[in-house]
Amino acid sequence: MSEPRIDHIMQIGLGFWASKTLLSAVEMELFTELAKHPEDLHTLQGRLGLHPRSARDFLDALVALGLLQRRDGKYSNTASTDLFLDKGKPSYIGGMLEMANQRLYGFWNHLTTALRTGEQQNESKGGGAGLFAALYADPARLKQFLGAMTGISHGANLAIAAKFPWAKYKTAVDVGTAQGDLVVQAALANPNIAGIGFDLAEVGPIFEDYVAHNGLSSRVEFRPGSFFEDPLPRADVVMMGHILHDWNLEEKKALVRKAYDAVPSGGALIVYESIIDDDRSKNAFGLLMSLNMLIETPGGFDYTGADCMSWMKEAGFRETRVEHLTGPDSMVVGIK
Repeated sequence: MSEPRIDHIMQIGLGFWASKTLLSAVEMELFTELAKHPEDLHTLQGRLGLHPRSARDFLDALVALGLLQRRDGKYSNTASTDLFLDKGKPSYIGGMLEMANQRLYGFWNHLTTALRTGEQQNESKGGGAGLFAALYADPARLKQFLGAMTGISHGANLAIAAKFPWAKYKTAVDVGTAQGDLVVQAALANPNIAGIGFDLAEVGPIFEDYVAHNGLSSRVEFRPGSFFEDPLPRADVVMMGHILHDWNLEEKKALVRKAYDAVPSGGALIVYESIIDDDRSKNAFGLLMSLNMLIETPGGFDYTGADCMSWMKEAGFRETRVEHLTGPDSMVVGIK
């Protein structure tokens, strides 16, 4: 039996200290500033507009948290923050952290209420518009949200583009495509693939700009539609990245059935997100993401690989498997 430990409890219980310190650093674009070159305390204090009382503690806390380095009085990014938190790099994942700072941080203050009522705690609380209605009605917020989805998904998208046996197929549709990074990465890595991004019409211009930026306008197109109200575009491979967890059980099953109807015999469905391990004891990120779905949606939840494979089997897929991608993300593949 392990010895009782207070440090682990306190680290988690006061984890919001570290979280908000990082989120504020992203908000002030500290890591983007330091990506140019290392800077000393006085320079950073001026360029970021930090008060003299806060500056040293703020920057040194980031050093102690392993998010900055300090050598000879100058601060610099770590390898991780330089790669993932510099806005000038395509690997930037800060969009998700920006959204967490602006929206989720406050909503999570009401987790206890959500746990006791089962009701979402975001913009819809008190009769306001739901998450997606609010986002899609505001072009600036929608663009930020879609960029955030690219940031959190990019690593997994690259893994899917490399690991899935794309040589067997010719066409793919990305359902709930957002900015389009999943189908873009699949097409970039596999010249045999022609792709479709399927999402609400408001997403179209943002998707098309991203596709054009990646030089794929001749091979990847946008199709407007609602994946609940309209049939899915037919393709050899249907992909759903960070989509199913937004919806309740019956809605999840309905989307899996729609995917089954959209692919030919031998076609595939790829579902990916932070798939919870079957024992529900290891993938803490996936389990916390499910609590985030409690905060954000009327009935959404994250799930295990076994859960998803059972829905695929129920829809008629003859083969299913789970394959790890990167970090907390895995994909569940069904073959018709």
